[in-house]
Amino acid sequence: MGTVTVGRGPLCIEDVVAVATGSRPLALDRDPAFRARIQAGADFLAALLEGGTEVYGVTTGYGDSCTTAVPPDLVPELPAHLTRYHGCGLGRILDEDETLAVLVARLNSLAQGFSGVRWELLEALEGLVARRVLPRIPAEGSVGASGDLTPLSYVAATLIGEREATFRGEVRPAREALAEAGLEPLRLAPKEGLAIMNGTAVMTGLACLAFHRAEYLERLCCRLTALAVAALRGNRDHFHPRLFALKPHAGPRAAAARIHGDLGGPAEDLAVRLQDRYSIRCAPHVIGVLGDALSWVRRDVENELNSANDNPLLDPVDGLLLHGGHFYGGHIAFAMDGLKTAVANLADLMDRQLALLVDARYNNGLPQNLSGSRGPRAPINHGLKAVQIGASAWTAEALKLTLPASVFSRSTECHNQDKVSMGTISARDCLRVLELTEQVAAALALAVVQGLRLRDRQGDPAPGRLAPGARAFLESFGWLPFLEEDLPLDTTLRALLASIRNHDWSLYP
Repeated sequence: MGTVTVGRGPLCIEDVVAVATGSRPLALDRDPAFRARIQAGADFLAALLEGGTEVYGVTTGYGDSCTTAVPPDLVPELPAHLTRYHGCGLGRILDEDETLAVLVARLNSLAQGFSGVRWELLEALEGLVARRVLPRIPAEGSVGASGDLTPLSYVAATLIGEREATFRGEVRPAREALAEAGLEPLRLAPKEGLAIMNGTAVMTGLACLAFHRAEYLERLCCRLTALAVAALRGNRDHFHPRLFALKPHAGPRAAAARIHGDLGGPAEDLAVRLQDRYSIRCAPHVIGVLGDALSWVRRDVENELNSANDNPLLDPVDGLLLHGGHFYGGHIAFAMDGLKTAVANLADLMDRQLALLVDARYNNGLPQNLSGSRGPRAPINHGLKAVQIGASAWTAEALKLTLPASVFSRSTECHNQDKVSMGTISARDCLRVLELTEQVAAALALAVVQGLRLRDRQGDPAPGRLAPGARAFLESFGWLPFLEEDLPLDTTLRALLASIRNHDWSLYP
């Protein structure tokens, strides 16, 4: 778990997340052969220009203006103009983790050696990451082809000392932030503005973070489901390994094994119903869809992460100048549309489990709304009634956002960009769905802990039969208040949410 080295080989999602969250540093490979490979691309581009070859975005205008020739004396000014006229992003500013993920994704793509950029540009991007000089990137304004032009223009602008950056927690003019960090503004070479901006780094960086959160949430949902089964006195045999051997999807089989293992030894005497309701009985089938999706989502995100995805591309070894459309983010768009749907189904599942837990008609002997109040004060206490309403609202919003962004292509830029991926919108939607689903998970965690405490107070053996991992997880919530009297729970829910987002629990081997 040392330095994440760019240029030595493919990066994985975990590498991006580690740099983004500050758990590992990043550095360029200093091997002379790698540096020479990068320089060969820049030299090849220089030779093409010297020989009078027309190169899109270098000797021509951009997009639909590709038929406009740029006079040689203006070619050096073109990259800065590209950066400036794309400075029209709106919406929230990407947070620190998101910005770092974007920088890593862009650096790794340029390090493939086919973008015609200089070593100095790679070092400048490395410097932003290492010194935490973070461009202030607006989240909105990309259609996902021709890449993430507008948001990535804020990266290019910071490199040349324009617009604003965050440094040491303060928003500063980029030039000041660079100076204080000991970095120099960069004068972009002819293709370097296009190389920075004309790619899929924003959607890919966000996708890496989304994958990381979804992977953890899949496991957390298994554990919360196991505790919900115990609190509801559900039937452990719904998760029997032999049953899941008969339908060989790997995801449901893994989810069922986790839940079955968490529930400990035989519990036939504890089950109230022969067949539990679907949100309990079919939980592995819901969770398992996400589990199986993660494999192909990883494949597509990591392929994009390790691709050369700007335009044009240059192959100095074979002497090829290749004009194409690798900036198109279709794979990320489809992956994020799929991932957000699978995650939203977890929100729906946990919301239904929570609804069972708080309803005395269905929770098999627990008090209404899981209130711990007894005696004369019981009528005025309402336990988790409002938390269940909140969870339902969060779930509804998550489900609403599953409409696939990738099918909403728009024709833009004088019908030059007439079919676009919407990949960055898909990735942003996915992150929002994850946020909402994590909120539902926090509510369910509060409910299962309260429910199992109530079972314990009833003298029910179910909590004591949890396997060691599930029991340790339950015991980690000792700080949660027992809801005997009504309390505001927003602070408690925010603390639970922070633990979920920090991945505070080690979940399964």
